[in-house]
Amino acid sequence: MSGSTDERGAEFVDYSLSLSMNYPLAVKAAGGLPWLLPCQPDREWVVAGVRRCDGVLLTGGDDIDPKLYTRNLPARVARTVHRARPERDSFELMLIEEALHQRKPLLCICRGHQILNVALGGTLFADILLQIPRALNHCRTDRKDQVVHEVECAAGSMIARIAGKTRLSVNSSHHQAVARLAKPLQATAVSPDGIIEAMEWAPEARSRRPFMLSVQFHPERLFARHPEHLELFRTFISGCRRRR
Repeated sequence: MSGSTDERGAEFVDYSLSLSMNYPLAVKAAGGLPWLLPCQPDREWVVAGVRRCDGVLLTGGDDIDPKLYTRNLPARVARTVHRARPERDSFELMLIEEALHQRKPLLCICRGHQILNVALGGTLFADILLQIPRALNHCRTDRKDQVVHEVECAAGSMIARIAGKTRLSVNSSHHQAVARLAKPLQATAVSPDGIIEAMEWAPEARSRRPFMLSVQFHPERLFARHPEHLELFRTFISGCRRRR
């Protein structure tokens, strides 16, 4: 798993790793053994870490540097961006590249969903409310552990099979979203306002790529009460087992 960083951690207020315990608990509940790879963009470290794991989970956190996907961000939009440390952006781009090179399964959540799209050549809306005026309020951090809207899942998609139907209730705690979709990806779930809520490989890319599921919502905050969100993690762990 990737994680966030904390400028002042618990031990001697050092610069530290930071990750919600919901992620490892969800992986454990699905039958996996979670471990965290530190946010250091060191090529040898990343190659070795990916080699030793059965799959890679990209987690949520602060915003991706807009310079990685646009040169023309309006100043009022730029002011809404809460950038992660640049080391995390570099590390996760390296992690995605290496996971694909080694054909390791990928599960991408929230920020992970967005940086996967950026890594493969797509772009983001840096602030939904400013750039999509009629959009829903997707930044419902007041209800981060509760479902707040439904998404429409494409028939026959992995996310529809996980949900057991073509509608899935999700939480929503993000202010950015996928804009232009990267070429090897296809949107497989959208919210009522058209925001891309899940991505999978496009049909022409599937045969050359490892297992991958990418979601904008936070299933790790819902899995204990909503079986379909636990099934999402079980599907990822099953993909990891097949890879072994």
